[in-house]
Amino acid sequence: MSLSDPDADLVRAELGRDPTPAEAALFENLWSEHCAYRSSRPLLGAFESEGDAVVVGPGDDAAVLALPTPEAADDAPGDRDADDYGDTYVTFGIESHNHPSYVDPFDGAATGVGGIVRDTMSMGAYPIALLDSLYFGAFDRDHTKYLLEGVVEGISHYGNCIGVPTVGGSVAFHDGYEGNPLVNVACVGLTNEDRLVTAVAEEPGNKLVLVGNATGRDGLGGASFASEDLAEDAETEDRPAVQVGDPYAEKLLIECNEALVDEDLVLAARDLGAAGLGGASSELVAKGGLGAHIELERVHQREPNMSALEILLAESQERMCYEVAPGDVERVRELADRFDLGCSVIGEVTEGNYTCTFEGETVVDVDAEFLADGAPMNDLESEQPSEPSRDLPDVELEAAFEAVVAAPSTASKRWVYRQYDHEVGTRTALRPGDDAAIMAIREAAGDAGADDDVGAGDGPDSTDDAEGAGVGLALSSGANPDWTAADPHGGARAVALENATNLAAKGAVPLAAVDCLNGGNPEKPDVYGGFEAIVDGLAEMCDSLETPVVGGNVSLYNDSVAGPIPPTPTLAMIGTKRGYDAPPAALDADVAEESDLLLVGEGGGALGGSQYLARAGGSDRFPALSENPADLVDTLARIARADSTVAAHDVSDGGLAVALAELVTDDAGVDVELPDRVAAFEETPGRLVVQTTDPEAVAELAGDVPVLRLGSVTTDGRLALTVGEDRLEATAESIRSRRDVLEREIA
Repeated sequence: MSLSDPDADLVRAELGRDPTPAEAALFENLWSEHCAYRSSRPLLGAFESEGDAVVVGPGDDAAVLALPTPEAADDAPGDRDADDYGDTYVTFGIESHNHPSYVDPFDGAATGVGGIVRDTMSMGAYPIALLDSLYFGAFDRDHTKYLLEGVVEGISHYGNCIGVPTVGGSVAFHDGYEGNPLVNVACVGLTNEDRLVTAVAEEPGNKLVLVGNATGRDGLGGASFASEDLAEDAETEDRPAVQVGDPYAEKLLIECNEALVDEDLVLAARDLGAAGLGGASSELVAKGGLGAHIELERVHQREPNMSALEILLAESQERMCYEVAPGDVERVRELADRFDLGCSVIGEVTEGNYTCTFEGETVVDVDAEFLADGAPMNDLESEQPSEPSRDLPDVELEAAFEAVVAAPSTASKRWVYRQYDHEVGTRTALRPGDDAAIMAIREAAGDAGADDDVGAGDGPDSTDDAEGAGVGLALSSGANPDWTAADPHGGARAVALENATNLAAKGAVPLAAVDCLNGGNPEKPDVYGGFEAIVDGLAEMCDSLETPVVGGNVSLYNDSVAGPIPPTPTLAMIGTKRGYDAPPAALDADVAEESDLLLVGEGGGALGGSQYLARAGGSDRFPALSENPADLVDTLARIARADSTVAAHDVSDGGLAVALAELVTDDAGVDVELPDRVAAFEETPGRLVVQTTDPEAVAELAGDVPVLRLGSVTTDGRLALTVGEDRLEATAESIRSRRDVLEREIA
């Protein structure tokens, strides 16, 4: 039994006996950090998770949100009430697959996609979009490139095969991820009130039905593997703990799930992920305050002579556990057979304990709630990080600009996202490569599947939506490890504001967020102190933004022989706007002479966490952020939606210098003056660069938000930047060449 002595004593006291080998393994996995959140759950109460839009909050496989009506889609969250939300729901969830992606980059990342898609399906939703946020070690290392290639290939292969578009995300590089990369994947689904399913078992006597791939021995002990530091030999020794995905089976399972939901055959559902069948079935009945009786030999298997423990804990992919009324079981079998999927009636819901038998012998007999929720929380020591001193380097402007523009974290991610099918499903209105993606959600009152009237059919440019009848769903995801390494609390606040600014740059206002909180070994006080700080910082800013955090994931023990990762609070945020049009993040030369280039928002006056310091050395405090972030984001969104706005782009990684470089095209350039290096390279979020034909209108919309005229838009396709007494010029072609470092170095 791999439980700690106190945990083992607690289990024995509850059972009144020693646990069986199968019970011991179940407790080891379900009481692991990965499943029970023993070090993080005491902190998660800091997040506000309620709101008029929230239908299902934290605790299920995915959150469920009601979309505002088109008429209310542009309104700030604080200006809406319950009547402003319609009958169309979206689901939203996020997961990590960090350790598996180090051991086997392709399968680790691929099965991360598969798992979050099944979480979406288990809520009765059809998956419509994926976002992936990826973090790797220094890009100049061969091992980093190997991991990057494998992870991107795994995501693209799985997502492309199942027909769910990958529309956004982020990629960052930092020395701290050398021995432990992070793969965080979010998924958005579409459903409505009639189709909604939860993971709460409903009634004793109902049957438990397993649908999907056969069970094998892959992924054994995956939950406990994800709850410990990566060892030096992890790539070889821990390979059996990594699942192997089959996207073609997942596609069949998606369509079968749609058919089951269409016919109202599913009473409750749970995806088989961490801890396999044992985890999914015990959690499902525990949520309903019930029990179950399962006959393990009934599980359809692909390998001979599997033991009870293997059947219980294998994390074989593409499997779902359904609660089904006895009279509907045969119809479920028929639909599974139609889609060439395995189907086993493995047991039923009971009023008693959670019991499992194998060939007539009882191998598990425990209280389901004790197994699923009985793990005691950890009480850990923490140390808060100190604030850095100010030590600003003096680097020649052109050299600093070239280094920051070509930094792997700042550089173009085109090499990554062009491998993803981001247009399948006909809902992608704004593709990857911009500040945020936009999905077209059309008004309808039907089902939410691939061929229905909610979000499918004609495509985002359909004339049916010419009057703005639909809702544009904007999506952003990511974190900045340089920010949170410099200041965990301030950096986490900035991560939340940055994602909201990404939405605002496309005219959308936030609706809700989910988080993936990644940290190192929490038993180290300095690591746990940094983790506490990112939780508090993220929670504070999301609350200030009036954006509920409706779900998430925690991944700790991201330590290796290279040391702990930087505290990494990935945030995925969705927002809404009326219609699907959005200003591009590129200048328009056709109106250059009639337009001005403005900076909307205020800088924080510091370079802490910036790519400038990461490239040039030195240190600084983290920038100050807006005191009224909700009003700021609403203002930025209204400016982005204004008829006079030609282009809009947020200021983030690399600062204003990089934002200007990204706006330049072969036809349109800029001529800008800035007072100093801080103004050029600070990365304070909550700012937009706006090309507008009516600067007075922008100033009126901005109100108390500062507006600065940066300079002029030109037609020579050049960036001309004066910083103090220094000046640099660069063509759009030379900027693209510098920013294509990923494609150049890997391809």
